[in-house]
Amino acid sequence: MEGDTTVRRVKPFGTQQYVTQDNNGAQDRCENNGYNGEPKRKPEVNLYLLREGLAASLVSVFILVLWALVHLSLQQLVIGKPTGEFNAVRARQHLEQITSAGPRPVGSQENEVLTVGYLLKQIEDIQVETAAGPHQLTIDIQRPTGTFSIDFLGGFTSFYDHITNIAVRLEPKGGAQHLMLANCHFDTVANSPGASDDAVSCAVMLEVLHSLANQSTPLNHGVIFLFNGAEENVLQASHGFITQHPWAKQVRAFINLEAAGVGGKEVVFQTGPENPWLVQAYVHAAKHPFASVVGQEVFQSGVIPSDTDFRIFRDFGNIPGIDLAFIENGFIYHTKYDTANRILTDSIQRAGDNILAVLKYLAMSEKLADSSEYRHGNMVFFDLLGVIVVAYPARVGTILNYMVATATFLYLAKKASMPGHGGGRYVRDLACATGVALLSWFVTLLSVLIVALLVTLLGRSMFWYNHFYASVCLYGAAATGKMILIHTLAKNLYYGGVRLVELGDLYFDVSLLLWCCSLVWLTQHGLCSAYVPMLMVAFPLATRLLLAKEFKHRGASAKYCVLYLLGLALPYVHFMFLIWVVFEIFTPIMGRSGTEIPPEVVLASLVTLATIFLSSFFLHFIYLVRSTKRIMAGLGFVFTIMFLLVSCGLFFPYSGDLDSPRPKRVFLQHTTRTFHNLQGQVESRDSGLWINSFDYTGIQHITPHIPEINETVRTRCREDRPFCGYPWFLPVKFLSRKNWYIPAPEVSPSSPVEFSLLSKEETSWGTIKMTFSAKGPSHMSLYLMPHRGASLSTWSFGDGTPRFDLSGEYFVFYSHGLDAPTWTFWFEIQPPADPDPSGPEGIISVAISSHYFFGKDQRTAQLEEMLHRFPTWAFPSSWVSTYDMYRY
Repeated sequence: MEGDTTVRRVKPFGTQQYVTQDNNGAQDRCENNGYNGEPKRKPEVNLYLLREGLAASLVSVFILVLWALVHLSLQQLVIGKPTGEFNAVRARQHLEQITSAGPRPVGSQENEVLTVGYLLKQIEDIQVETAAGPHQLTIDIQRPTGTFSIDFLGGFTSFYDHITNIAVRLEPKGGAQHLMLANCHFDTVANSPGASDDAVSCAVMLEVLHSLANQSTPLNHGVIFLFNGAEENVLQASHGFITQHPWAKQVRAFINLEAAGVGGKEVVFQTGPENPWLVQAYVHAAKHPFASVVGQEVFQSGVIPSDTDFRIFRDFGNIPGIDLAFIENGFIYHTKYDTANRILTDSIQRAGDNILAVLKYLAMSEKLADSSEYRHGNMVFFDLLGVIVVAYPARVGTILNYMVATATFLYLAKKASMPGHGGGRYVRDLACATGVALLSWFVTLLSVLIVALLVTLLGRSMFWYNHFYASVCLYGAAATGKMILIHTLAKNLYYGGVRLVELGDLYFDVSLLLWCCSLVWLTQHGLCSAYVPMLMVAFPLATRLLLAKEFKHRGASAKYCVLYLLGLALPYVHFMFLIWVVFEIFTPIMGRSGTEIPPEVVLASLVTLATIFLSSFFLHFIYLVRSTKRIMAGLGFVFTIMFLLVSCGLFFPYSGDLDSPRPKRVFLQHTTRTFHNLQGQVESRDSGLWINSFDYTGIQHITPHIPEINETVRTRCREDRPFCGYPWFLPVKFLSRKNWYIPAPEVSPSSPVEFSLLSKEETSWGTIKMTFSAKGPSHMSLYLMPHRGASLSTWSFGDGTPRFDLSGEYFVFYSHGLDAPTWTFWFEIQPPADPDPSGPEGIISVAISSHYFFGKDQRTAQLEEMLHRFPTWAFPSSWVSTYDMYRY
């Protein structure tokens, strides 16, 4: 801030003159916000302006302090002393025992025998211990078989056979008509011990069951604890329970425990549908609340490529619920690093305290018995640094949002209704300034995306994966510098004759107007996330009104600046928490989102948008300083240094550091492919190591370590073969179009796939019905590709109607537990009226792939040799597979 009084004589700005010429009652420009009816010559005025260094220091300290508060709140896992109702030490013992079995894919002994046996032993011990109490415990092992379709990953159909559910019913000894459901899963993906996803949830549920069963006061309603053994097979076990188990009809609501990261705080990221009483129950009961309706609306938009059992209970059971998940450190989610030692005991304690308290509250609640009465409506909910949760009905939120919007428009309308030409002149200036602000945002985003493109072309993509703050220094400095440059040019060239204090006042109004417009738009579209712009409008507006006198008489004084920043603290600290959530989720996701999505564009856009949003109410500070040269020079220096360091490859994307691993994910399959012609004869056959990189860098960093994996062995999609002729485990070829294939000896699993056509008959309505049988490992994928002109009319999967056509192909995901019978299925196909002579022979291509995720068939000597050559910073998930294609 200027040490002495700043005196500035304002030059005429075109024909615009805003204040009186006559010196009688001469007043500074801040009265009536500087807009008077008659154009008169401006006198000399004495108002403070900000010093450049002080302005930069104030904003920087403000942002850094709030960012530190966000991180401090995240590290505070447990607030207060544990009550002793939930024993985290015992829950940790359960976690360690479950994960000691290693990876637990569906169908493996580790999943179906060892883990099931351990869980049953613990539950039976609780049953014996509490037999004399007021509750009764019923245990049921379910082995469901079923099928359903889902639009996840572009859409596919699922079929499961003899998978495992352990359902435990806790209720008063007199029985219960209404039940609450708590769900976790104990299975894992291949090659991961799955401590966070989802063994810790099952450990927590065991201890919650122990605590509730030992209560001396009987519950009003029953609770089902569902330990499901097939979630990683795309939500199969939850479907088996909710559609087939006799207890499911009595379930009124559920809590689902999941993970998209490892440890930290579990966050409520979706609730409902509707049923606001569930959110109210969480707010009332949870001891360490952590929830956000923003997360719910982002997750349900489909932006995040993930799904949970919440969807199955909601869509197939028509039951409302609460979805909780661990989200921190998603870099090691679904990897070998997801181990029990990475989950803090305090993290287990807070999850247990919350789930126990909420379950107890709901099991005693009268609303559970007749939840339909409280069904309608949504809730706005969010927590403030994990200390308290704010929750109110969406209809109240709508009223509140429109009240804030109305207050803002009245504030602006008062300025626009000044007598004479002042009001009209203000409206024109506001519109012009809004255009400058929007232009600065657009140019800033475009400029940063150009930088991101350069980084990608230089081969330095994902440098921030292991060095997040390097991206802030590069893209954040570029974005901030570009915005300041544009507004400095506007101030000096376009507004050359207008007083800086007046411009500062005008650009505050611009920020307020733009946030208010977003508030109205989100509210009109029924989004509960509209509370965010509501906070970003209400607090700055109230602060501005309270400081109007100070600003009018002294300008940007020290008192004004400090009080202004204090007024912004609450909405800004919450907004910065949301920014942390966005980066905590999306940064790791870029490491597993395939080879087609350019991560630099995504992250550069997120950093730029965060910069734009955070800078919105500091925009007028640019006009309240006499110069921005040193600020821009500093930002330019930071950007230049960072760009040179990134270009030189100083920031390597991955890390094998055991304390903080950032692994590169690679999938390797040692596969044998066999292709049959229309006559059933083998047309071609080959074997090799099929390699998929699940991030944008592909094999760029792998080739120096394993020269055989290079661009010369990159595959090409054969459009005449189902799913390009490769054994896709899930229908994600649209995410990873770049893959590599190295010739290798043939695989010979001990239980090869037995696939045969049982019958082929023409129906009276003109279709051809084909029935097949298949027997093989616990995981198989079926691909159906009707040839041009042909179409599937019905089949034995789902509801009988073939759905989710992926570019003319259908994907059926199959899995089974132990002792499953031969898989039999059929479909009917309508032959083409005019066969395509240039296409493949026949009317349909059918392919089946088998995947050996465990046991002696999972590895081969060639696979082991290749795995040992990967660098320590890579996580190669590997297994043996086969692919067999037939024409009919």
